[in-house]
Amino acid sequence: MKMDVSLCKTLGNFRFATEFALEGSRIGIFGPSGSGKSTLMHLLAGLHKPDQGSIRIDGETLFDDTQRISLSPEKRRIGVVFQQAHLFPHMGVRQNLLYGYRRIPKRQRKIDPQALIAVLGLESLLGRNVTSLSGGERQRVALGRTVLSCPRLILMDEPLNGLDEGLKYQIIPYLKRVFDEFDIPLLFISHSLNEMRLMTDEVLEFQAGQLIGHTTAEDLARRRMGNSQVGYINLLPLGEYRQIGDLHAYSWGNQELVLSVSGEGAAGMFELSSKDITLFKRHPEASSARNLLRCRVTKLFGAGNRVGVEMECGGQPLVAQVVGEAVDDLGLVPGRELVAVIKASAFRRLY
Repeated sequence: MKMDVSLCKTLGNFRFATEFALEGSRIGIFGPSGSGKSTLMHLLAGLHKPDQGSIRIDGETLFDDTQRISLSPEKRRIGVVFQQAHLFPHMGVRQNLLYGYRRIPKRQRKIDPQALIAVLGLESLLGRNVTSLSGGERQRVALGRTVLSCPRLILMDEPLNGLDEGLKYQIIPYLKRVFDEFDIPLLFISHSLNEMRLMTDEVLEFQAGQLIGHTTAEDLARRRMGNSQVGYINLLPLGEYRQIGDLHAYSWGNQELVLSVSGEGAAGMFELSSKDITLFKRHPEASSARNLLRCRVTKLFGAGNRVGVEMECGGQPLVAQVVGEAVDDLGLVPGRELVAVIKASAFRRLY
């Protein structure tokens, strides 16, 4: 997807103005509340009319004030998934899912409803009333309804914001499977760095109605590490486990990580803060921590008053953080061999 945007819009005391050109299929819109994220979404979808500017997607003009072009929302073929699911309460799950599908020309029906239902795990919900669904189930149905309208682009406006942490991360694998399987471009709006990193490839960063950066979610996370209470979050895809007493040893590349997390022990995505990794010049004689990993420094990067230490550990990347004095104390330079020590309790399952 190619997108060329130049927009201005004043809403009360808030002025939104941006200009960008991008090409990609997984784009994040990041920023705090009041930064203009939702305003951009409404302007792109045709729910608000810009004061001036233009919107072009894949060469087609959706809006241009100088040419007096302003396509209606239905003609833009942009699907929107809001924070609230906005399902039709008088319809069942199946009827909600097929609402848009039945209203588009047959030539535009490029997605098999049964295939999408399977990917979203909705088979057991089809006969139910939407008022009986949980928050996560409602969001999956809302996404399915939007995808089945076969849009050229889907905008997701803080779709996980109203859900608790556990439910939020249960839904993300469904979202990823849908966009991987059906290859629909995505603009994902959120103020969560973890969501950005899991769902997008590149990010437009907004503040006070202005575009202040165009970067990757990974670079954004590293840059914000020093100002974050949780540090940099390592996202670790771990394989199956074996039991070691009351602990779980998960496969991670060509080695294992020992965790004390509860659950069945299935493979999944886990998080580990850079603040929970202690670095040693050599293997400590004894430690209560269960993970002592031999690592090699590949890169150092600054973030506020902290230094990020990027390492390669058994073929896998890992980022720790230290204060500036520790760089000299540990002799941290690319190529330096270290031991990273991590407690079994430091990990948390995301999904």
